[in-house]
Formats: sequence, C-alpha cells, structure tokens
Amino acid sequence: MTFEPVTELGSGDALRLPRARVVPLSAPPASYTAAVERYLTGAGIAKSSARIYRISLTTWGWMLAGEPAPTGPARRGAKPPVFPVTATDDPALVELLAELAAARADEMDADTVNRGLSIARKAIGWWQRQGWIEGDPTIGIERRPAPPDRTKALAENQIAALWRLDVALREKTQWKMLYESAARADEVLCLNVEDLYPQDKRGRITAKGGPTEWIHWQSGAAQLLPRLIARRTSGPLFLTARKAPAGTPALDVCPESGRARLSYRRAEEILEENTRLLANPLASREDIEDLDGWTLHRLRHSALTHDAEDGTSTPMPSRRRLGRPARRRTRPRCTSPHVNPSGSGLQDHSVAPLARISVTPLKRSAAREARGVPPGIVAEGGQ
Repeated sequence: MTFEPVTELGSGDALRLPRARVVPLSAPPASYTAAVERYLTGAGIAKSSARIYRISLTTWGWMLAGEPAPTGPARRGAKPPVFPVTATDDPALVELLAELAAARADEMDADTVNRGLSIARKAIGWWQRQGWIEGDPTIGIERRPAPPDRTKALAENQIAALWRLDVALREKTQWKMLYESAARADEVLCLNVEDLYPQDKRGRITAKGGPTEWIHWQSGAAQLLPRLIARRTSGPLFLTARKAPAGTPALDVCPESGRARLSYRRAEEILEENTRLLANPLASREDIEDLDGWTLHRLRHSALTHDAEDGTSTPMPSRRRLGRPARRRTRPRCTSPHVNPSGSGLQDHSVAPLARISVTPLKRSAAREARGVPPGIVAEGGQ
C-alpha cells in the first residue's frame, strides 16, 4: 500500500489527507470469469460451496456488465458476458446495478436474494484486497428485509405436497417417520431393523449416555416400512445405495448387503434438493440451483406444532439435549451396542421399562387423519 504525498490547500494551513492506493499483488485477470475462478481458489472457498458461489457470481456477472440476468428458459445454456473485472469500477455502474438487482429481487425470495448479495460482496472485497479493483458497485444495494424464518413449522398443505413428491421409497419412509414420530433426525437415522416393532408402530433407540427411548409413528410410515425392510432382519434401517467404504464401523453396515447407514448430511441434502420448488413456489424450475429447500429439523418442528394445535401430546426432548444447537454430522451418532443383538426385536415384546413412552399415538393418528393429512402411499420413484 502506498500513500500520496501531503500537499497544502491554498495559502491556509489546511492539509489534504493522504489517500491510500492499493498496489496490486498480481496483474488483474483478463476477464471477470477468470477473476471468479481466482477468487474461488485463492479465498479458500470449500469445494462443497464453490458450485453455489460460481452460479451466483455468474448471475451477478450479467448485472455487473450492465445487462439483466437471464431467467427461465433463456438462462439455460446462456453464456455470460466477457468483460474485464476492472470494469466494475465504472462510477455509472452503481445506479444501474441497483436497478438491475432490484428487478431480479422481485422475482426471488428474500433469503436467496440476500445470499447472492453476500456472495457478490465477499468476492468484490477479495478483489479489492488484491488491488484489482478499487470500488464496490453493490454499495447502493440493500439486503431484503425480513428473510423467511427457516425454522418455523411448515403449513399442512406443504406437508401434503411433500408426500406427493416422486422420490425413492427410502426417502418416503424416512420423511413419513420423521413427521409422524416428531423424533430427531439422528434418532431415526440410527434405527436398526432389529429395533423395530411394526405391530406397535414403534421403535427403540439408545440415546447418548445409554438410556433407551421409544419413538412412535403412524399409518403412513407403517405401510411403507415392510417394503423398505424387505427380507432384512438386522442392520441399519436406512441404507446408502453403495457399498460401505473400508473402515466403516460394523454398526453402520448392513450385514446382508454390505451397504452403509445413510448419513445425516446426505439425508438433509436429499430433502433440501427435492423441496426447493416447494419452498419457493414463485420461482421457476430453471432457477432451482439458486434456491434453498427445507431441512430435516423442520419436519420435527412441524409435527410438534401441528400436534399442539390439535391438542395432542408428543414426547418432548429430554433435558439432556435442551439448549444445545443442532450439529451436522457425517454419520448419525450410533455409539451404543444393539439392544437386542439376537435379531429377534421384530417379534420380542419382553422389554424392560424404557425411558420415554408416548401414550397418545392413537389420538395423534386420529387427529392427523381428521385434518386430511394423507397417510397413504404415493407413486414410487427410483431408488
């Protein structure tokens, strides 16, 4: 960084303050697209996020070139304009960019708009620190107010729309069980086949620290479970489509197929990807890559909210977990040994008293059916 020399203004004693000028660390890239790639690699953006960043910055590329970003069918296969990243220092761009961004924001939800603006400003800040550009053309753009609360309960028509999605049997069963049981996602993903009691529509899980707890589901999951289990008698209930990699704990591997337990991360990705249009009903399918879907936790939160509205009770989380923020894990924490290693859990009812038992599954089921939440099976998609 260098400073211009201090000079006097007129005959008075007032001095002009020095103005900092950033010396470029390297020559600016030949194009905006190249500057984007330099940012993604040089700023240490994680590979899991680089794809979303690239899509968002490509969209901003049209607007930074003074053109409206294409939407809908026009976006498919459209080539971004070619211009030098230094062109973003044009003073006339600030007002034009604010107009273009406002027009695009009217077509998107606030959460998506704010995320895109944040990504653009991170990249611009990095380019400034490299000395490639001096100004920030987004200075006249404000974040959209009141972004949607992503933790609030889904409406019942949204839950009904979720059941109509054409997805694999594994996802149908998992989502039904999450909503009908109001259980935590990691508890459901830790279920083993031998822990299930289909006749009673319940299953037992072993929590951290050793206590054993019940989770209950209703007719929707009960109808799907037999097909998901097929002839298996033990091992993880929800499996990946591939063989487990070497070193996977035996508890997380199906002894019959060799497939691994479905991870929390992957289960959340699948739900999020399949619900982007449900979460953004005004968006077009061509913009799906820019959208956010629902999370696994929202199914539990929705179930608890709907049960409270119906006047029914649901087993609440034990005090050992209250106040702890949810953490993403590569694989559900299933650290305890099988409660019934003999594999007779599907028929065995001689179980000692357990820590958490719901006494209202029939009442909850009746309430769900009364308000029209369909428990039935929808068309089965590919696995």
